[in-house]
Amino acid sequence: MPVFLFDDIIFGPVKSRRLGVSLGINLLPLKYKFCNFDCIYCECGRTYKDKFLKNSFHTAKNVKAELEKKLIEMKNEGQIPDVITFAGNGEPTMHPEFSKIITDTIEIRDKYFPEAKIAVLSNATLINKKSVFEALNKIELNILKLDSAFEDTVSLINNPLPNYSIEKTVKNLSKFNGKLTIQTMFVRGVYNGIEIDNSTEREIHAWIKLLKEIKPEQVMIYTIERDTPTPGLKKVSLEKLNEIAERLKKEGFNVQVSG
Repeated sequence: MPVFLFDDIIFGPVKSRRLGVSLGINLLPLKYKFCNFDCIYCECGRTYKDKFLKNSFHTAKNVKAELEKKLIEMKNEGQIPDVITFAGNGEPTMHPEFSKIITDTIEIRDKYFPEAKIAVLSNATLINKKSVFEALNKIELNILKLDSAFEDTVSLINNPLPNYSIEKTVKNLSKFNGKLTIQTMFVRGVYNGIEIDNSTEREIHAWIKLLKEIKPEQVMIYTIERDTPTPGLKKVSLEKLNEIAERLKKEGFNVQVSG
């Protein structure tokens, strides 16, 4: 099915289901996805690991220049972003200058739109790195992925690179002391002949147990909205998402639902 790649460093602003008026930053290559996950639902398509090139990243200098140029333009046109969001064609924390780019972005944001928040959408695989952890602690919306409590489900849905561990990931997520948002994509369907559904009672019970360990300030739950690279995937109904949200609220979590 058709997939979508961002064709510039700065994109938008766009109206985000979860974040409001969002100005996006893509730190990854423009021609293909660059990620250490290969999620079957990703709108950017599948991950081709043979394209992991050391010179594929936009430099911190270029990112800073392009962001400032866009913010000046928005200021002149009276456009106000709610959030500046690191997303794009893969995993933003894989950028070797990620920490510096976050520092630069805070500086420029404070200069032009100090009320705007900074968000990073990440799969949480590199939060064990000191520089990444410290950078994420500097921003307002540290949004980290946890699609399942089970290794076999994560293997099917997210296809992480080897050595991914839910246990280690949850331990590292807990180190943020609640200064994070957990995002979870709920999806159903069949992949390689195997039934997939991370919204079952077994899945939800185990996932909530991990959330209690992590203690995030917010949980974002959502389902597929655009085309996926994998045929046979289906949305989880809004009714089901709201049912999951009610269970979370009873446990004391702040929940945002996007159907």
